[in-house]
Amino acid sequence: MVDSSTMSAPRLVVRDIKKSFGAVTVLRGVNFEAGAGEVTALLGDNGAGKSTLIKCIAGTHIPDSGTITLEGVAQHFHTPSDATAAGIETVYQDLALCDNLDVVANLFLGRERRGGFALLDEISMEKTAKAALDQLQIIIPSVRSTVAQLSGGQRQSIAVAKAVLWAPKVVILDEPTAALGVAQQKQVLDLIKRLREAGLAVVVITHNIVDVMEVADVAIVMRLGRRVAKLVVAEVSPEDIVAAITGAREFAEAAAG
Repeated sequence: MVDSSTMSAPRLVVRDIKKSFGAVTVLRGVNFEAGAGEVTALLGDNGAGKSTLIKCIAGTHIPDSGTITLEGVAQHFHTPSDATAAGIETVYQDLALCDNLDVVANLFLGRERRGGFALLDEISMEKTAKAALDQLQIIIPSVRSTVAQLSGGQRQSIAVAKAVLWAPKVVILDEPTAALGVAQQKQVLDLIKRLREAGLAVVVITHNIVDVMEVADVAIVMRLGRRVAKLVVAEVSPEDIVAAITGAREFAEAAAG
């Protein structure tokens, strides 16, 4: 777990992000950080602004104002492709997998390798796919299994592997254990721990406090478009986190966020 007294400079730094849609202000000057080799949980009730913040970081929305810095370099994302090219990969709840395609085809979808005569280099892609799954300790029947044949936990793992395959600096996971059984949840949480061990900055958006306590190093809490707390998970209880989300208790860090 992260030690608040020895944390290095965060890999991803977001400062004073504001975003409105017409007359509706969704983000009111939000700060956010994610460190390399850490899992940062982004928490808040529905309508807190979590999804909008993540979409600004992922290039889906363009902030009205504020800055996004990655490894000390200011970023200006206009499309998701811009964020991906900079090293930010996002795995949304819908996973963006094609059920009728096999695992190899899904991992390389849109980034296929070509061999001679413009044919797909299936052998190279299959070897890379197997190596990536082995490194992440993802167990599936075969890389040639279609996604439709896989369990929910396996599908989530493949979606994460698809993101990690391209050597990102930051991986954002949107509700990664939602709608999964207990065994499948453990499979995904173990994978998140391995991403941390690999030195990635991992951001997890979740409503599951149990997941937060198991895998997160830091919890950043939003409420009504503002950041209201940044908590070192090892130093707080689940009740503290819930209190921050609901507003039952205010935390001193809120003034700095």
